[in-house]
Amino acid sequence: MALRITPAETKIGWIGLGVMGSSMCGHLIDKGFAATVYTRTKSKAGELLKKGAAWAATPQAVAEQSDVIFSIVGFPSDVREVMLGAEGALAGSKSGNVLVDMTTSEPSLAIEIAKAAKAKGVHSVDAPVSGGDVGAKEARLSIMIGGEKEVVDALQPCWEAMGKTIVYQGSAGAGQHTKMVNQTLIASNMIGVCEALLYAHQAGLNLETVMQSVATGAAGSWSLSNLGPRIINNNFDPGFFVEHFIKDMGIALDEAKKMGLCLPGLALSHQLYLALQAQGHGRDGTHALELALASLAGVDWRDR
Repeated sequence: MALRITPAETKIGWIGLGVMGSSMCGHLIDKGFAATVYTRTKSKAGELLKKGAAWAATPQAVAEQSDVIFSIVGFPSDVREVMLGAEGALAGSKSGNVLVDMTTSEPSLAIEIAKAAKAKGVHSVDAPVSGGDVGAKEARLSIMIGGEKEVVDALQPCWEAMGKTIVYQGSAGAGQHTKMVNQTLIASNMIGVCEALLYAHQAGLNLETVMQSVATGAAGSWSLSNLGPRIINNNFDPGFFVEHFIKDMGIALDEAKKMGLCLPGLALSHQLYLALQAQGHGRDGTHALELALASLAGVDWRDR
Protein backbone atom coordinates (compact mmCIF):
# COMPACT_ATOMS: atom_id res chain seq x y z
CA MET A 1 0.00 0.00 0.00
CA ALA A 2 1.40 3.38 -1.01
CA LEU A 3 2.27 5.83 1.75
CA ARG A 4 -0.40 8.51 2.08
CA ILE A 5 0.28 11.73 4.00
CA THR A 6 -2.45 14.33 4.42
CA PRO A 7 -3.40 16.84 7.15
CA ALA A 8 -6.64 14.95 7.78
CA GLU A 9 -5.06 11.53 8.19
CA THR A 10 -1.47 12.06 9.34
CA LYS A 11 -0.28 12.92 12.83
CA ILE A 12 3.07 14.65 12.95
CA GLY A 13 5.68 14.83 15.68
CA TRP A 14 8.24 17.60 16.04
CA ILE A 15 11.51 17.49 17.98
CA GLY A 16 13.48 20.73 18.42
CA LEU A 17 11.87 24.18 18.63
CA GLY A 18 14.76 26.57 18.17
CA VAL A 19 15.22 29.59 15.89
CA MET A 20 13.75 27.74 12.89
CA GLY A 21 11.94 24.68 14.21
CA SER A 22 9.12 26.52 15.95
CA SER A 23 8.10 28.38 12.79
CA MET A 24 8.39 25.25 10.63
CA CYS A 25 6.20 23.20 12.93
CA GLY A 26 3.76 26.08 13.19
CA HIS A 27 3.25 26.08 9.43
CA LEU A 28 2.34 22.38 9.50
CA ILE A 29 -0.18 22.98 12.28
CA ASP A 30 -1.63 25.88 10.27
CA LYS A 31 -2.12 23.47 7.36
CA GLY A 32 -4.22 21.19 9.58
CA PHE A 33 -1.72 18.61 10.82
CA ALA A 34 -2.23 17.45 14.41
CA ALA A 35 1.14 17.75 16.16
CA THR A 36 2.94 16.39 19.21
CA VAL A 37 6.07 18.30 20.14
CA TYR A 38 9.18 17.98 22.29
CA THR A 39 12.07 20.31 23.00
CA ARG A 40 14.55 20.44 25.87
CA THR A 41 13.17 23.76 27.12
CA LYS A 42 9.40 23.36 27.36
CA SER A 43 8.77 27.12 27.46
CA LYS A 44 9.85 27.30 23.80
CA ALA A 45 6.78 25.22 22.92
CA GLY A 46 4.37 27.76 24.38
CA GLU A 47 3.09 29.26 21.12
CA LEU A 48 2.63 25.85 19.49
CA LEU A 49 0.77 24.51 22.50
CA LYS A 50 -1.57 27.49 22.20
CA LYS A 51 -2.13 26.45 18.58
CA GLY A 52 -3.27 23.03 19.73
CA ALA A 53 -0.08 20.98 19.74
CA ALA A 54 0.30 18.28 22.39
CA TRP A 55 3.40 18.01 24.58
CA ALA A 56 5.49 14.88 24.99
CA ALA A 57 8.23 14.34 27.58
CA THR A 58 10.70 12.51 25.30
CA PRO A 59 11.38 12.01 21.58
CA GLN A 60 10.23 8.41 22.05
CA ALA A 61 6.89 9.64 23.37
CA VAL A 62 6.58 11.99 20.38
CA ALA A 63 7.02 9.05 18.00
CA GLU A 64 4.53 6.90 19.87
CA GLN A 65 1.85 9.53 19.12
CA SER A 66 2.87 10.29 15.53
CA ASP A 67 3.05 8.94 11.98
CA VAL A 68 5.76 11.30 10.68
CA ILE A 69 8.39 12.57 13.10
CA PHE A 70 10.48 15.64 12.25
CA SER A 71 13.60 16.78 14.05
CA ILE A 72 15.74 19.90 13.77
CA VAL A 73 18.26 20.12 16.59
CA GLY A 74 21.78 21.48 17.05
CA PHE A 75 24.60 19.01 16.51
CA PRO A 76 25.08 15.47 15.15
CA SER A 77 25.34 14.24 18.76
CA ASP A 78 21.87 15.70 19.37
CA VAL A 79 20.54 14.01 16.23
CA ARG A 80 21.94 10.68 17.39
CA GLU A 81 20.31 11.10 20.81
CA VAL A 82 16.85 12.16 19.62
CA MET A 83 16.73 9.63 16.78
CA LEU A 84 18.71 6.58 17.92
CA GLY A 85 18.95 7.03 21.71
CA ALA A 86 17.27 4.83 24.30
CA GLU A 87 14.42 7.35 24.47
CA GLY A 88 14.76 8.43 20.86
CA ALA A 89 12.23 8.62 18.07
CA LEU A 90 13.15 5.28 16.51
CA ALA A 91 12.51 3.53 19.84
CA GLY A 92 8.95 4.86 19.80
CA SER A 93 8.29 4.25 16.10
CA LYS A 94 6.20 1.48 14.60
CA SER A 95 6.47 -0.08 11.17
CA GLY A 96 5.42 2.42 8.49
CA ASN A 97 6.40 5.52 10.43
CA VAL A 98 8.64 8.13 8.80
CA LEU A 99 11.60 9.84 10.47
CA VAL A 100 12.61 13.16 8.91
CA ASP A 101 15.77 14.83 10.19
CA MET A 102 16.04 18.45 9.04
CA THR A 103 19.16 19.24 11.08
CA THR A 104 22.33 20.00 9.16
CA SER A 105 24.26 16.90 10.15
CA GLU A 106 26.75 14.28 8.97
CA PRO A 107 25.89 12.38 5.76
CA SER A 108 27.25 9.21 7.38
CA LEU A 109 24.84 9.62 10.31
CA ALA A 110 21.91 10.03 7.91
CA ILE A 111 22.88 6.72 6.30
CA GLU A 112 23.22 5.08 9.72
CA ILE A 113 19.75 6.26 10.76
CA ALA A 114 18.28 5.04 7.48
CA LYS A 115 19.75 1.56 7.99
CA ALA A 116 18.56 1.35 11.61
CA ALA A 117 15.10 2.55 10.63
CA LYS A 118 14.81 0.09 7.74
CA ALA A 119 15.58 -2.79 10.10
CA LYS A 120 12.46 -1.83 12.05
CA GLY A 121 10.26 -1.23 8.99
CA VAL A 122 10.50 2.53 9.44
CA HIS A 123 11.31 5.03 6.67
CA SER A 124 14.00 7.70 7.08
CA VAL A 125 14.63 10.95 5.21
CA ASP A 126 17.39 13.54 5.59
CA ALA A 127 16.13 17.00 4.65
CA PRO A 128 18.37 19.86 5.80
CA VAL A 129 17.23 23.37 4.95
CA SER A 130 18.62 26.77 4.01
CA GLY A 131 17.01 30.16 4.46
CA GLY A 132 17.54 30.97 8.12
CA ASP A 133 15.00 32.36 10.54
CA VAL A 134 13.37 34.57 7.91
CA GLY A 135 12.93 31.69 5.45
CA ALA A 136 11.46 29.55 8.22
CA LYS A 137 9.01 32.26 9.29
CA GLU A 138 7.92 32.98 5.72
CA ALA A 139 7.73 29.30 4.67
CA ARG A 140 10.17 29.78 1.81
CA LEU A 141 13.03 27.52 2.83
CA SER A 142 15.16 25.58 0.38
CA ILE A 143 14.82 21.91 1.36
CA MET A 144 17.49 19.44 0.20
CA ILE A 145 16.27 15.86 0.46
CA GLY A 146 17.79 12.40 0.60
CA GLY A 147 15.95 9.11 1.05
CA GLU A 148 13.50 6.79 -0.70
CA LYS A 149 11.91 8.68 -3.60
CA GLU A 150 8.42 7.28 -2.96
CA VAL A 151 8.52 8.41 0.67
CA VAL A 152 9.90 11.84 -0.25
CA ASP A 153 7.11 12.31 -2.79
CA ALA A 154 4.46 11.30 -0.25
CA LEU A 155 5.75 14.01 2.09
CA GLN A 156 5.03 16.75 -0.47
CA PRO A 157 2.20 18.34 1.59
CA CYS A 158 4.69 18.81 4.43
CA TRP A 159 7.46 20.17 2.23
CA GLU A 160 5.08 22.67 0.64
CA ALA A 161 3.98 23.93 4.06
CA MET A 162 7.55 24.83 5.00
CA GLY A 163 9.51 25.57 1.86
CA LYS A 164 9.62 27.13 -1.57
CA THR A 165 12.49 25.25 -3.22
CA ILE A 166 12.04 21.51 -2.72
CA VAL A 167 14.55 19.27 -4.49
CA TYR A 168 15.11 15.52 -4.21
CA GLN A 169 18.86 14.86 -4.30
CA GLY A 170 19.11 11.07 -4.08
CA SER A 171 19.43 8.26 -1.55
CA ALA A 172 20.09 8.60 2.19
CA GLY A 173 22.79 11.17 2.93
CA ALA A 174 22.39 13.05 -0.36
CA GLY A 175 20.43 15.84 1.30
CA GLN A 176 23.21 16.34 3.83
CA HIS A 177 25.91 16.35 1.17
CA THR A 178 23.96 19.01 -0.73
CA LYS A 179 23.74 21.12 2.43
CA MET A 180 27.53 20.91 2.70
CA VAL A 181 27.71 22.40 -0.81
CA ASN A 182 25.38 25.17 0.39
CA GLN A 183 27.47 25.91 3.48
CA THR A 184 30.70 25.96 1.48
CA LEU A 185 29.18 28.58 -0.82
CA ILE A 186 28.02 30.70 2.11
CA ALA A 187 31.32 30.48 4.01
CA SER A 188 33.48 32.40 1.56
CA ASN A 189 30.62 34.72 0.60
CA MET A 190 30.26 35.86 4.21
CA ILE A 191 33.93 36.86 4.26
CA GLY A 192 33.32 38.95 1.14
CA VAL A 193 30.20 40.63 2.57
CA CYS A 194 31.90 41.56 5.84
CA GLU A 195 35.19 42.69 4.26
CA ALA A 196 33.33 44.83 1.71
CA LEU A 197 31.28 46.63 4.37
CA LEU A 198 34.42 47.15 6.46
CA TYR A 199 36.15 48.68 3.42
CA ALA A 200 33.17 50.95 2.75
CA HIS A 201 33.19 52.16 6.35
CA GLN A 202 36.93 52.90 6.36
CA ALA A 203 36.57 54.77 3.06
CA GLY A 204 34.04 57.06 4.71
CA LEU A 205 31.12 55.94 2.56
CA ASN A 206 27.47 55.85 3.59
CA LEU A 207 26.80 52.13 4.00
CA GLU A 208 23.12 52.36 3.09
CA THR A 209 23.78 54.09 -0.23
CA VAL A 210 26.62 51.67 -0.98
CA MET A 211 24.13 48.84 -0.52
CA GLN A 212 21.79 50.47 -3.04
CA SER A 213 24.53 50.34 -5.66
CA VAL A 214 26.02 46.90 -5.08
CA ALA A 215 23.27 44.63 -3.74
CA THR A 216 21.35 44.31 -7.01
CA GLY A 217 24.28 43.90 -9.41
CA ALA A 218 26.75 41.12 -10.09
CA ALA A 219 28.10 41.41 -6.52
CA GLY A 220 24.69 40.79 -5.01
CA SER A 221 23.89 37.77 -2.85
CA TRP A 222 21.31 36.58 -0.36
CA SER A 223 23.78 37.19 2.47
CA LEU A 224 24.45 40.76 1.35
CA SER A 225 20.79 41.67 0.88
CA ASN A 226 19.47 39.97 4.02
CA LEU A 227 22.36 40.20 6.47
CA GLY A 228 24.06 43.38 5.22
CA PRO A 229 21.35 45.64 6.73
CA ARG A 230 21.61 43.79 10.04
CA ILE A 231 25.37 44.32 10.09
CA ILE A 232 24.94 48.04 9.35
CA ASN A 233 22.40 48.34 12.17
CA ASN A 234 24.55 46.39 14.66
CA ASN A 235 21.87 43.72 14.91
CA PHE A 236 23.74 40.47 15.38
CA ASP A 237 20.81 38.43 16.67
CA PRO A 238 20.98 34.91 15.26
CA GLY A 239 19.16 33.84 12.17
CA PHE A 240 21.70 31.03 12.33
CA PHE A 241 24.15 30.56 15.20
CA VAL A 242 27.90 30.98 14.71
CA GLU A 243 28.51 27.78 16.70
CA HIS A 244 26.23 25.82 14.39
CA PHE A 245 27.95 27.23 11.29
CA ILE A 246 31.32 26.18 12.72
CA LYS A 247 29.86 22.69 13.16
CA ASP A 248 28.67 22.66 9.54
CA MET A 249 32.01 23.80 8.14
CA GLY A 250 33.76 21.16 10.23
CA ILE A 251 31.53 18.46 8.74
CA ALA A 252 32.19 19.75 5.21
CA LEU A 253 35.95 19.82 5.79
CA ASP A 254 35.88 16.27 7.19
CA GLU A 255 33.89 15.05 4.18
CA ALA A 256 36.26 16.87 1.82
CA LYS A 257 39.23 15.18 3.48
CA LYS A 258 37.60 11.78 2.95
CA MET A 259 37.27 12.62 -0.75
CA GLY A 260 40.84 13.88 -1.04
CA LEU A 261 39.77 17.47 -1.63
CA CYS A 262 41.62 20.63 -0.57
CA LEU A 263 39.18 23.49 0.11
CA PRO A 264 41.33 26.42 1.27
CA GLY A 265 38.54 29.01 1.14
CA LEU A 266 36.36 26.94 3.43
CA ALA A 267 39.29 26.29 5.76
CA LEU A 268 40.00 30.03 6.03
CA SER A 269 36.38 30.81 6.83
CA HIS A 270 36.34 28.05 9.45
CA GLN A 271 39.38 29.57 11.16
CA LEU A 272 37.89 33.08 11.16
CA TYR A 273 34.67 31.81 12.68
CA LEU A 274 36.60 29.92 15.35
CA ALA A 275 38.24 33.26 16.22
CA LEU A 276 34.81 34.90 16.36
CA GLN A 277 33.57 32.18 18.72
CA ALA A 278 36.66 32.62 20.90
CA GLN A 279 35.72 36.31 21.20
CA GLY A 280 32.41 35.27 22.77
CA HIS A 281 30.09 35.37 19.76
CA GLY A 282 29.21 31.69 19.38
CA ARG A 283 25.50 32.36 19.99
CA ASP A 284 25.32 35.39 17.69
CA GLY A 285 24.32 35.21 14.03
CA THR A 286 26.81 34.26 11.34
CA HIS A 287 26.97 37.87 10.16
CA ALA A 288 28.75 38.71 13.43
CA LEU A 289 31.89 37.77 11.47
CA GLU A 290 32.00 41.53 10.83
CA LEU A 291 33.05 42.02 14.46
CA ALA A 292 36.04 39.67 14.18
CA LEU A 293 37.27 41.23 10.92
CA ALA A 294 36.82 44.73 12.31
CA SER A 295 38.80 43.72 15.38
CA LEU A 296 41.67 42.53 13.18
CA ALA A 297 41.72 45.99 11.60
CA GLY A 298 41.56 47.80 14.96
CA VAL A 299 38.05 49.10 14.22
CA ASP A 300 35.32 49.16 16.88
CA TRP A 301 32.41 48.31 14.60
CA ARG A 302 29.70 48.89 17.19
CA ASP A 303 30.91 52.43 17.96
CA ARG A 304 31.71 53.53 14.42
